[in-house]
Amino acid sequence: MHIVIMGCGRVGSSLARSLEKRGHSVAVIDQEAESFRRLGPEFRGITVRGVGFDRTVLEKADIRNADGFAAVSSGDNSNVLAARVVHEEFGIDNVVARIYDQGRAEVYERLGIPTVATVRWAADQVLRSMMPEGSEPAWRDPSGQARLIRVNTHAAWVGMKISAIQDQIHTPLPFLQRFGTGIVPSPSTLLQDGDVVYAAVEVERVPEVERLLAAPPARR
Repeated sequence: MHIVIMGCGRVGSSLARSLEKRGHSVAVIDQEAESFRRLGPEFRGITVRGVGFDRTVLEKADIRNADGFAAVSSGDNSNVLAARVVHEEFGIDNVVARIYDQGRAEVYERLGIPTVATVRWAADQVLRSMMPEGSEPAWRDPSGQARLIRVNTHAAWVGMKISAIQDQIHTPLPFLQRFGTGIVPSPSTLLQDGDVVYAAVEVERVPEVERLLAAPPARR
């Protein structure tokens, strides 16, 4: 995957290094050339000086071949503007913006831009939002304690009843997307190949639920 990051501060540089260690190609955009020093001498990705909502700058970062975009600069307005430009003009759906103001974050999410507020910020939250092996938050409660996540599942879960899956992961699965249509499964609904699974989970259990669903079900 190719990921473009706007902002090379502590979070942006950490995210860039983590992505590169996972084998992904990375381009980092920042207005200050000095900021790229945070990437370290081993970084092999692209660095572009400029702002992430400038189309020419985005082109230099190879945005047309990007699989995801993270706006993690220090400015809410810049992050959201860049995310909207990338999403609306370059057709990239996998975007996330760092937002300091939680109230505004909720407004932006209604515009279709996933956000992560600084009060609960960690670089791995962006990774979880963007990477295939992670999950994507579809809804968060205002307190930040629980969320509905879109989570990837191992192929071995296919054919199992929703009730059996829930019993193993100790987490409700209130929603599935099947062939582009949302359904509320019953306990007897069988998971089908290609289903997109949503889990309702406490924030602290997100890594555990991801791990359980990414592996084959336990034998009983």
